[in-house]
Amino acid sequence: MSAPTAPAELFRRSLRLLLDKDIPGWVALWAEDGVMEFPFAPDGWPGRLEGREAVAAYMAHYPDHIDLHDFPDLRIHQTTEPGTIVVEMRGTGRLVESDRPFDMTYIAVVTVRNGHITSYRDYWNPLAVLDAGTDFTRSNR
Repeated sequence: MSAPTAPAELFRRSLRLLLDKDIPGWVALWAEDGVMEFPFAPDGWPGRLEGREAVAAYMAHYPDHIDLHDFPDLRIHQTTEPGTIVVEMRGTGRLVESDRPFDMTYIAVVTVRNGHITSYRDYWNPLAVLDAGTDFTRSNR
């Protein structure tokens, strides 16, 4: 089976990989020079990850902190910019450390070129995760 190249198809595949806790597979969807940004990152947290290796290091222990179960309410919007989509979604599951429910709303602006993610701006609220009793982002710095 060939790798998905359409941005919406690639994004759906990325969500399936996250649900399967296949972080190496998820990272493989990234371009070598891909950039992940967190515009709402608080002080002391990464606001920008440059390159596939930095993204891999950041995500390496994600399943140890957040056990994702589903991405309900997924809406993928096409844009006039070729290769760029805007995604609205919820991620649900549980926080591993506290066993508390995890329910986060996300908006992401994702650009795909040549079948790989080149840019991912993740507009999520990291303070909500801290309030829920996990230290996910800090442990992944």
